[in-house]
This record gives sequence, C-alpha cells and structure tokens, in this order.
Amino acid sequence: MVNATETTAARYALWALAAGVLLALAGWVMPKWLTFLITMAAANGLVSLGIVVLMRGGVVPFGQGMVFAIGGYTAALVANKWGFTDALGLTLLGGVMAALIAAPFAPLLSRYRGIFFAMLTLALSMVTYGLLMKLDVLGGSDGFNLSRPTLLGRKLPDEQVGYILYCLTVSVSIVMGLLARIYFDSTRGLITVAVRENELRVEYLGGSVRHAMAINFVLAAFCGGLGGALAVMALGHIEPNFSFWTTSGEFVFVAILAGWQSVLAVFVASTVLEVVRSFSSSYFPNTWQLALGVFLLIVIRFLPRGLGSLWVRGGTR
Repeated sequence: MVNATETTAARYALWALAAGVLLALAGWVMPKWLTFLITMAAANGLVSLGIVVLMRGGVVPFGQGMVFAIGGYTAALVANKWGFTDALGLTLLGGVMAALIAAPFAPLLSRYRGIFFAMLTLALSMVTYGLLMKLDVLGGSDGFNLSRPTLLGRKLPDEQVGYILYCLTVSVSIVMGLLARIYFDSTRGLITVAVRENELRVEYLGGSVRHAMAINFVLAAFCGGLGGALAVMALGHIEPNFSFWTTSGEFVFVAILAGWQSVLAVFVASTVLEVVRSFSSSYFPNTWQLALGVFLLIVIRFLPRGLGSLWVRGGTR
C-alpha cells in the first residue's frame, strides 16, 4: 500500500517533469537574450535555495557568495588546468567542493543565531574575496576565462551552446528544487521548522538542533556550489566579485522576496530580480539599485511572507 508521502513525492516528480519539458520547448523558440537571462536566474536561484534551507531554521546567511565563488572557481580551474570540460561533471564538482570546504565550519556556525550567524558567514565570504584578489594563480582581481564546456563527451555547437546550457541549468534547478521540497516535507525538514519555533522543545523531544543546523549549512553550500559552476559556464568568466558582499546580498534579496514556504517561489523571485535588474539597468543605468530597493519595499509591504505566500497561504494557516 502506497503511503501519503510516496504519493506526494510522485506528484511533485510529475510536476517537475512537466515543468522541465515545457521550459525546454519554450527555450527552443526564445530569443538568446531571454534564454541567457533565465539561465542566470536558475543558477542564482539555486544559491538562494540554499539560503531558504537555512531560513527555515531561523537563520539568514550573508556569506553565500563564498560557496558561489568556490563552485565557480572549481569548475573553471578543473576545466582549464585539468582539461575536464564536461558541463554536468563540472557542475557536480562545484557543488561537492563547496560542501567539502563549508563542512568544517558547520559545527561552529550551528551554535550561533541571528546577527552573529549572519556576520560570521559574511566574514567567511569576505575572507574568501580577499584571498581571491591576492592569489595570482587564481587570476587575481581580473579573474580568468573558462574554456567552452562539453556535454557527455561531445562538443557543443556554436549556435546551440546557450540553449544547451539553458536546458542543463534548468534541469539541475528542477531536480534540486524537487529534492528540496521532499527534504522540507521529511522528518529532518520538519525538525528544521521546529528549531525555528522553539529550540528547547526540539532538544526535549530528542532532536539535535546543532546537528540539524550543521546539515542544513552543508546542504546550502552544495546548492551554492552548483549555482556557481552553472553561472560560470554561462558567463565564460570568473572573478573575485563572485564572493563579494553585494553578491551575497542579492541572494538574500531573492530569498526574502520568495519567502521560505515555497521552493517554486525561489526561482520565480530570482527570475523577477533578473528581469527588474536588466530593464532597470537599461532605462535607469545609474539608479537601478534604487528600483530594486523600491520593488523589494513594495513586496515586503503587501506580501510580508514573500511571493510564496500567494499560493501556499492556506497550507501555512
């Protein structure tokens, strides 16, 4: 007999498959500028998804740019130095390396909450930025270019590179979004929400708050590394600004805009940010940050729980 959890997971998988097919078909007829915009939105959305994983536990990291840069630099270095250029492999390597580097800091950060957690993660990100700026072997302040990736041993044709990377990025984002949704509905995911509400009761019931938060931090790093690798392959260039505090702030912007209730809202918010930023930069080149700020204030005023509250309000009540 199939239980409710398996039925729900199967329903999520069907929706994810349908979304992937529709986006792939839509990308075939989209203009190149739009496929690139959605590619970047999906890659950045993965990084913000990691922030949402931590937000569900009541903490907000301001240093997600660190794992974003680690994933990007890993993909670029492996491709340029070792000659391994498979796009899917580089994506996984970026996520794994970000998780491995973040893992030693997880037990320490799991002890802190509020502004202390935010500032510690920001400090890690800025230390990474300083190292990347000084190390000539990593390109210094200018960074370096990434050679064109391949996929499953085949070279990507010039006229289809953007579309193939679009499909890869969207596919990875959908898979990670599906896994995140299943994780949120699992026992471990519900413990994270319980930590947000009352840590003491979680400990009384036999759960480990620090263990749960440490795992979430590593998972968030893995998502950030995936996003960094995919973004670098789409851009073709990596630089230290990937780890700068303003980059981390943009990911937090998306997470706040989306709210922590819905996975879909994260990628919708990331796409909205890319659209607003692109058009604001075109029409208000010197004040596009102001446009973003005003937009965020409007969302906070009328949707204080984020865009996700538009379709999950009944469930959260």
